[in-house]
Parts: sequence; C-alpha cells; structure tokens
Amino acid sequence: MRIATWNLAALTAERQDRLHGFLEYAQPDILCLQETKLSDDAFPALDLLARGYEAVHHGEGRWNGVAILSRVGIEDPLNGFADGEPNDAEARMVSATCGGVRVTSVYVPNGRAPGHQHYHYKLAWLGRLKAHLEATAKPDDALVVCGDMNVAPGDIDLWDPKAFVGETHVTPEERAAIAALEDWGLHDVLREEYPDVGGLFSWWDYRAGRFHKRQGMRIDLILATRPLAEHVTWAVVDRNARKGQKPSDHAPVIADFAFG
Repeated sequence: MRIATWNLAALTAERQDRLHGFLEYAQPDILCLQETKLSDDAFPALDLLARGYEAVHHGEGRWNGVAILSRVGIEDPLNGFADGEPNDAEARMVSATCGGVRVTSVYVPNGRAPGHQHYHYKLAWLGRLKAHLEATAKPDDALVVCGDMNVAPGDIDLWDPKAFVGETHVTPEERAAIAALEDWGLHDVLREEYPDVGGLFSWWDYRAGRFHKRQGMRIDLILATRPLAEHVTWAVVDRNARKGQKPSDHAPVIADFAFG
C-alpha cells in the first residue's frame, strides 16, 4: 500500500492539474490533502472518482480544508476530533478507514509567532489530536496520521537552525507535542528510514529562491503505528512536485507499506 500526503496550498485549477499528474505517476493508494481552501460543494469529488479515487473532504471555503483520496475504499468518515469536546471551528482534520487502515489527514495550525493567540491554539490543537487518538484507537491498531504538522521535529529537519531562532515550528513546546504523539505510539516513517540524513525538506519559502538553494524545513509527516511502520519498504519526499510553474510551497511525502 502506498500512502502519501501533500499540502496543496489551495486546490486551484493549476493545482488540480498538478494533482492529476501526481496521481498518474505516483499511483498512491491513499493520498491525504491539506489546505484545499474549498467548500465541500466545490471539492472535485466526481472528477476524482472518474480517476479511480473515492474521496472525503472537510472544508470551509476560503481557508484550511482537508481531504482523503483512496482507491482502496472509504468507510466511517469523521470530520474533526472525537475527544468529547466542542467541535473545532476550523476544517483541519478528517479521518476514514481505507483498505483496513484508519487514516487521518491533518492541517495543524501555523501558530504565527510564539506567544500569539494562534500559537496557543496550535498547542491546544495538538493536545486534542493526542486525546482523539487515546479516545478512538490503540497503538497496535493499523493507523496513520498524515499531513502538514507545521512543526519541524528536530534541528536535522531545518536547513539552518540559527535561521529559525525565536520563530514557530521549532519551539520546545511544539516539538514536545509531536513527541507526545510518538510516545503514544506513532512513528515518523521517513525519519526512521533515514535517521541521520539532513536535507529531507518538504516545505520551502517562495521567497529568496529558497527551494533552489535547498533551504527548507521538514514539516509534512507520515506518522504510523508500529503494525504499519515496521512494514515500510520505501519513503521519499517528491521534490519534483515542487518544481515548475505555480507550485505549492510543499512537496508530497510518500511511503510504501508491505503488509497484508
């Protein structure tokens, strides 16, 4: 089973063409999308179905928006958290069971700046994600959480740690929230495949030629429970999808799992 995740930074007409191309050449069985910036009515579900992918989308229109595309079936879709708390006002999480795997696509809040109200929302959101997992799953279930985590788990995931001092995505509190998900039972499958390899970035600022200078961050993750993580055979960041005209500022992350 091939599972991928990609923040499209708006599913515009140009990005739909890029999405179609990615589906054709990468052939993911499951693809998690973030930041579609579409309402549910505007999401191209019928077009994707014609291409062999069922889809579930949780959107709000102008901002956010997450989706799961699957060619191995979609069952029991769920928008947002199941932690017993009031619904999140923003469309940042959707889950479904695909081919026997529980899949969650997440778009974690950016945080804006340490100490900002949105930063506290981000930390609370990540805490709710852990509470959701505790309420709905066990670490020995077949489960993946994919998406734009807006956190670089370690300094190895930055082109220059000094360039990010005092900014979000790298604070101890944010990293501790990701570590708490791993303590619960999730595994960062790309990092486990390449434990000491730097430069595996999934996001590059549009400005200052950051992509061509290889000055990025790794903030898009595929997190899997051990029953899946122990069967990873290959993982990669698809830098080619970041090239060309009007790309997303993110690249897809792909992992292959051999199990069954």
